[in-house]
Amino acid sequence: MGIYGAINSAVSGLTAQAIALENISGNVANSQTTGYKRLDTTFSDLVSGGGATQGSQVAGTTYATSRATNTIQGDITQVDVDTYMAINGEGYFVVTQAADVVDGSTTFADETFYTRAGDFERDQDGYLVNSAGYYLQGFPLDAVTGNPVGDDPTVIQIDNQPLAASATTQVDYQANLPRIPNTNDYDGSTASTALLASSVGAGDVAVANETDFLNSSISGGSITIYNQNGTAMNVEVRYAKTANAAAGPPAVNDTWTMYIGSGGDATTAYYDVGDVEFDSTGTLTNMTAGSIGTVNGTSDGFDIATLTIAGTDATGVGISFANAGLTQFSLTQYSDPDGAASSVSLDQDGYPAGELTGVAVDESGRVIASYSNSQQRAVFEIPLATFEAEQNLKRVDGAAFAATTSSGEADLTGGGQILANNLELSNADIADEFSKLIITQQAYSANSRIVTSADEMLDDALNMVR
Repeated sequence: MGIYGAINSAVSGLTAQAIALENISGNVANSQTTGYKRLDTTFSDLVSGGGATQGSQVAGTTYATSRATNTIQGDITQVDVDTYMAINGEGYFVVTQAADVVDGSTTFADETFYTRAGDFERDQDGYLVNSAGYYLQGFPLDAVTGNPVGDDPTVIQIDNQPLAASATTQVDYQANLPRIPNTNDYDGSTASTALLASSVGAGDVAVANETDFLNSSISGGSITIYNQNGTAMNVEVRYAKTANAAAGPPAVNDTWTMYIGSGGDATTAYYDVGDVEFDSTGTLTNMTAGSIGTVNGTSDGFDIATLTIAGTDATGVGISFANAGLTQFSLTQYSDPDGAASSVSLDQDGYPAGELTGVAVDESGRVIASYSNSQQRAVFEIPLATFEAEQNLKRVDGAAFAATTSSGEADLTGGGQILANNLELSNADIADEFSKLIITQQAYSANSRIVTSADEMLDDALNMVR
């Protein structure tokens, strides 16, 4: 059996090297495939029958098997597409395939697949699809709590529905008022001339008294707020000092009245929001409701039930001075040289309706929708699937895998880190594959020479009888 055994061994070697060549060629072909995991080749021997002792045994045949390299990460490169992502560490994106289109809507296959190819882009229907045609799955996020909803991921879809308007409920206000306001009618001789002109009167400012009011008040800043319909409303704040501190009796604190412009009402120019008082240290000590404002429950601001500006109504607007937002220069400080409000800052929580302008993925693995009203919403969370034996995953088309009984079920609670604006490249290196190609080619040639030599030896044996 020696010569025939040698031929069998050589033929098995040719077959094994052919399998190795096939893996190498596939790796080279996919060296630029995003998320591709190369296949290496492992050779094993098959022992031929023989004697019981080591000296009487002979080398057998060989066979080749493919070895997965799923645990070997490819290089990660930066890209400028906001929906592209890579995984640094363990894990796979959870994806599925389209099954059919019914009444213009895409339906999806029941089978779930897993991939490291993160080149997802938003299609015309709002789905995130990679270049191999796999649809990304994730957990929808609750719009109020921001927490994932459900235990099973669903196909991610970000539709073109506009973001509804949100009415302003609170204006966070910050300002530092001067002790002596430098108004138009202030002559500089005495602080009393900087007080609100007596002709204006108390309460709301009538249109007839608007000029006198402007000459005896200072600006407190302005901001745009939004009502329930998303209509923009310009809030103009002004302050008029109505009392200077006096020892008394009775003792009097520095007192200011806060006003908001009506935006062109026929009879009222500015609404009286309320009075604010300051002690000698410049700390807000007391608040009194005006015609449209009530002191809120924490006594750090005013609540306005209905605010009408330029004929447009907004309801339930609060003005907050929390965290010492409203102060006055103290007696121990230098007065503001301009007699104007300083460090004025207004911020509000409303916004108008907005159209979808973009979709991106952040570093926490959440899909972020951006809108034309400068709002952003986290709409989905992207899970990563890990396996007890990921090397036993079944390879499918498109650099993807399917779970098997040997790989175990997918665990969606762990995984590595999602890197936004990045892609994982193929882990097949052409230089390494060419090195393996040289060795494979030499081994294949050597096995073919054994077949040739064995054939010549058989010819010699046959020619002995001639």
